[in-house]
This record gives sequence, structure tokens and C-alpha cells, in this order.
Amino acid sequence: MTLQKLDNLVKTGSLKAEPASQSEFAGLLRSGRARLIDSRNETLSIESRFDLSYNAAHALALAALRWHGYRSENRYLVFQVLEHTLGIAPEIWRVLAMCHQRRNLAEYEGHLEIEDQLVLDLIKATQLVLEKVSALDAIQN
Repeated sequence: MTLQKLDNLVKTGSLKAEPASQSEFAGLLRSGRARLIDSRNETLSIESRFDLSYNAAHALALAALRWHGYRSENRYLVFQVLEHTLGIAPEIWRVLAMCHQRRNLAEYEGHLEIEDQLVLDLIKATQLVLEKVSALDAIQN
């Protein structure tokens, strides 16, 4: 992983360096895992499944960033840096970034356009992020 790139983002003001917290990390991991499980419930509406899987992905991506000792106030950036925090390939984090854009359209313009396949791709990408985040060692404070 290229933590130098994360340090460069601190210099530009895009990220803040902040000591990692095991309790915060564990809470984000727990939240992401629970939402991902719920997002697989096919009795829920497609919109609910999308919201659950998107928020699971965000919590897990933020957990990875926090594990490395960084924080972002930009929701989109936590997906963009997955290549550096977890070694996630661009084709995976781009799915998450696209879902972020769709989420913003829904939140700020009331327009949610999603398909079943997008939700399935989002769930699959989020599962990969969960596996990588779960493999991280405990934070030593």
C-alpha cells in the first residue's frame, strides 16, 4: 500500500492525520458488517438494499482509512483511497464511487436510478472490502 500518497493528501488538505482508535474501527466494522448482511434481504425494496449496501461500503472504507490513521470529511474520498488503504483494484472502488454519485443524486435531487445488477455489484464490492478490512490487525494504541 502506498501510504505516501495518503500523506500527500494530508498536505493538500484532503485528508487529516488523526491517531487511529480501536473502538472507532470496531464500531465501523460492526456497522458495515450488519448493513451488508441486511442489504442481502431480497424482501426489502431495491432502494433500501442500495442504501444499506452503500452505507456498509462507506463504513468499511472509512474503517480502513481510520486504521491507517487518517480521516476524511469527504465521503467520496474514502472510496478513492481504497487502492492505498486496502489494495483494492480500481475497477472495484469505481463501482463504489459510481454508487456514491447515484446516492448523491437521490439525496440532493430526489432522483434515484438503480438497477438490480448495480445493487448486486455493490454488494459484491462491499463484501470484498469487508474481507480486507476484517483481515487488518487490531490497532495498538
